[in-house]
Amino acid sequence: MTPARTALVASTAVLPALAALQAAPVISTFGPLRNRTMPRLSGQGRPDHVALTFDDGPDHLSTPHFLTALQRRELSATFFLLGSMLARSPGLAKEMADAGHEIGIHGWYHSPLLVRGPRATYDDLARARDDLARVTGRPPVLFRPPYGVMTTAAHLACRRLGLTPVLWTCWGEDWRKRATPRSVEDTVLRDLRGGGTILLHDSDCTSATGSWRTTLRALPRILDTCQERGWQVGPLREHGVPGIPAN
Repeated sequence: MTPARTALVASTAVLPALAALQAAPVISTFGPLRNRTMPRLSGQGRPDHVALTFDDGPDHLSTPHFLTALQRRELSATFFLLGSMLARSPGLAKEMADAGHEIGIHGWYHSPLLVRGPRATYDDLARARDDLARVTGRPPVLFRPPYGVMTTAAHLACRRLGLTPVLWTCWGEDWRKRATPRSVEDTVLRDLRGGGTILLHDSDCTSATGSWRTTLRALPRILDTCQERGWQVGPLREHGVPGIPAN
């Protein structure tokens, strides 16, 4: 066999293995398994607390309504911002940070990490991290991947960039066109336990048009239920998740 032929055969055998290695963390996308076996990644904290998190902002049309709703209740939350949205509303992002909300990154573009190689993954996260640090004056420490799909390259990039990936224990499926305030509330509360992390969206940039209004109407009842059950509500930094610094 010629050297060229040998190299071709070897690469044919290696490429599937590399692809499998890259995709291996996708198993964490399966919520029930993640919640049982990956408490840190799923954002499980102390049992008397619930972490409230929002993805896809900052959106100048919708995010201020969520900030007002939280301010009325004297609550802070964690917002995972897209770099592409940050570039449109940097002043709003700074306002959020100055108001005491915790700011993490959701990447620069909302595209699946599975379709990106290691270099593209690193560049995307680094760009979002650096721009957010420039706007707020503080480097972010949290990362949530688009669609909740982690890859080996994403884990490695997070390690290099000083980021901790965090997903969630329950969500509202509020991005759907058919979602209603009651369906969002019921979907969140069905799986919510003390120590859980809620995922909602303060923007419809990757969701059904106007879906943020549905989320906003569902939010008060979700917060009321947490209060009724004796759970404090706040950002991930107050949640007691190992590896997430409290500040």
